[in-house]
Amino acid sequence: MMRRLSLGSRLALLFAACTAVVSLTAGILFSRASETHFIELDQQLLNSRLSLLRQMLEGADDPASLAPRLPALQTELSHQADLAVRIRGSDGRIWFDSQPGLPDSPQQVGLSTLHTSASDYRSLCVNLNNGKAQLTLFLDITHHQHFLQRMQQLIWLTVGLSALATALLGAWAARSGLRPLRQMGEVASGVSARSLTTRLPEGQMPVELAELAQTVNAMLERLDDAFQRLSAFSADIAHELRTPLSNLLTHTQVTLTRPRSLDEYREALHSNLEELQWMAQLVNDMLYLAKADHGLLMPSRQQLALEDEADALLEYYAPLAEDADVRLSREGQAPLAGDRHMLRRALSNLLDNALRFTPAGGEIRVTLEQREGLVRLQVANRGEPIDPALLPKLFDRFYRADPARREGSSEHAGLGLAITRSIVQAHGGSIHGESAGGWTRFVVDLPTV
Repeated sequence: MMRRLSLGSRLALLFAACTAVVSLTAGILFSRASETHFIELDQQLLNSRLSLLRQMLEGADDPASLAPRLPALQTELSHQADLAVRIRGSDGRIWFDSQPGLPDSPQQVGLSTLHTSASDYRSLCVNLNNGKAQLTLFLDITHHQHFLQRMQQLIWLTVGLSALATALLGAWAARSGLRPLRQMGEVASGVSARSLTTRLPEGQMPVELAELAQTVNAMLERLDDAFQRLSAFSADIAHELRTPLSNLLTHTQVTLTRPRSLDEYREALHSNLEELQWMAQLVNDMLYLAKADHGLLMPSRQQLALEDEADALLEYYAPLAEDADVRLSREGQAPLAGDRHMLRRALSNLLDNALRFTPAGGEIRVTLEQREGLVRLQVANRGEPIDPALLPKLFDRFYRADPARREGSSEHAGLGLAITRSIVQAHGGSIHGESAGGWTRFVVDLPTV
């Protein structure tokens, strides 16, 4: 397979081709202009000699009348070595030829150029004495042609040298100009799951590559964050599953240490069942989030009255709220096209989260508001304020506001808000948290279409 040219080589060849074309075009134009200039000079010279010869040959209608004028004509031509004269009669017969070896010129009136093996001539043909004779002047222009030939050779040499010099300079300039791209390649080659800290120097990049460098750095930043979160996520999974697995193993081993009654075995199995159900729920939640990460959550669209869905969930949580001495309320109404089960699960997670962190005597408010093009749902509860820097992290998997993990308490794995965000995003909406004035709010914005 033919090796593809590098970008630097392509630029160098492009510079060389452009320089060659420009040099060649300029050379051709200069050559044409020089040739035209020489023609004009030759014509001026021939016209000046023609006026003198017309005076000398006036009245020479035949060879006999021409003969007395020939000595003066030859004397005049002896002073101009590069000029020759030929006189013909109207019948085409030559009356006089100062240089018999000259090529035949066209017998039509005007300026023309003649070539021989050794010399080149410019000829001017005119009629004399009312067409009774024809006068042709020959001017040796060999030196002109030699100059034009040397100039053409110089043009080709200049084109070749210019193309070569431009190719070399272009290769150097392209290599220097593409150095930032090579730096990007070096950074990219050093990127791995264990090394994502290298960044491109944006301040040292040219203007054209500064935006690209910024984009690459932002990508590396996202990758670094993603790998760190993935590592923490793996550690969190191991931590969350370690406690129930240890409980199951220990409880089973203790149960098997000696024979027991049927009721004791039944109680042991019920205890193991609770741990297994929690583990199964954790796995299901993780699969649900994995589907969301790959864009596989496809909510159905059915017309819903969110106030009815909120009332149904508030009624479900009413006994728990009563036990915790927490008041539940709902304000506003809003129609929305969405997936009933997914939206109920999202709202249920928000209410469950609010109940766990609302102190006795507190209140939980669900507010529905219809705005232009979207529906806003808020779940607010009284409680301890949350640091604004921690609010975005509440939606991370396995994140708990209390950094101390409670071994043996696996009722809440910290996936509820992550699942809620996935459901909201699957509906094309957004969710964020606020905490101020003794109230913590989770605000969900959903598009109406």
